[in-house]
Amino acid sequence: MVLIGRMSAQVPMNMTITGCMMTFYRTTPAVLFWQWINQSFNAVVNYTNRSGDAPLTVSELGTAYVSATTGAVATALGLNALTKHVSPLIGRFVPFAAVAAANCINIPLMRQRELKVGIPVTDENGTRLGESAQAAQQAIAQVVVSRILMAAPGMAIPPFIMNTLEKKAFLKRFPWMSAPIQVGLVGFCLVFATPLCCALFPQKSSMSVTSLEPELQAKLRESHPELRRVYFNKGL
Repeated sequence: MVLIGRMSAQVPMNMTITGCMMTFYRTTPAVLFWQWINQSFNAVVNYTNRSGDAPLTVSELGTAYVSATTGAVATALGLNALTKHVSPLIGRFVPFAAVAAANCINIPLMRQRELKVGIPVTDENGTRLGESAQAAQQAIAQVVVSRILMAAPGMAIPPFIMNTLEKKAFLKRFPWMSAPIQVGLVGFCLVFATPLCCALFPQKSSMSVTSLEPELQAKLRESHPELRRVYFNKGL
C-alpha cells in the first residue's frame, strides 16, 4: 500500500491539507492550489484503499486521476464563486461543501474499474463466487458517505472557533498563528472522526443475492441454491 494512502496517514496528512484549505480560502489561486493538493491526496487514498483485484493500466489510472481532480477542483471553484457576497463565517464552510461534493466525484472515478468489471463476492467462508458491479456500487456509496462524515467535524467545528478567535486581541497581534491553530483544531477532530467513520460500515460488507446482477443470481442459484447473502470487501 502507498504509504500516504494508508488510513494510518489520514490524520497527519488531512489535518495539514484541510487546515491550509480553511486558512487560505479567500483567493482563487489559493483555493485552486489547495483543492488540487487535497484531491491529489484523495486520489492516492482512493486508489490505495480500493476493493477488488482487477489491475489498472497506467493509462486508466492517469485518466481517472485527471478526471477526478479536474472535476473536484472545478466544483470547489464554482462553490467559491457563489459565496463571494456572503458573510465570512459562511465563506469558511465553502471548503467543506467543496470536499463533500468532490468526494462524490473523486471516489467513483478513481474506482471506476470496479464499477465496470465488478468486485469479488464470496460466501461467509470466503469462497469466491464471482464478480459483481452491484456490490461495487454499494461499496463505493458506503465509502463516499463515511468520507464525507469523516471530514465533517474537522471542517464544521473549527470555523466557529476561528471566527471567534480572529476577533480577539491575540490573533490580531499574531495573525501568523491562525494557520497552526486551525491545523491543530482539525487534527484534534480527525483523531476521533477517522476511526469512528471508518467503522460506520463493516469492512466485510454484505448484500442479498437478489440484489446482484441477474446473470450472477442465475449462476449462484445453480451452484449454491441455499445461499441468501454474499460478502465483499468494500474498501475504505
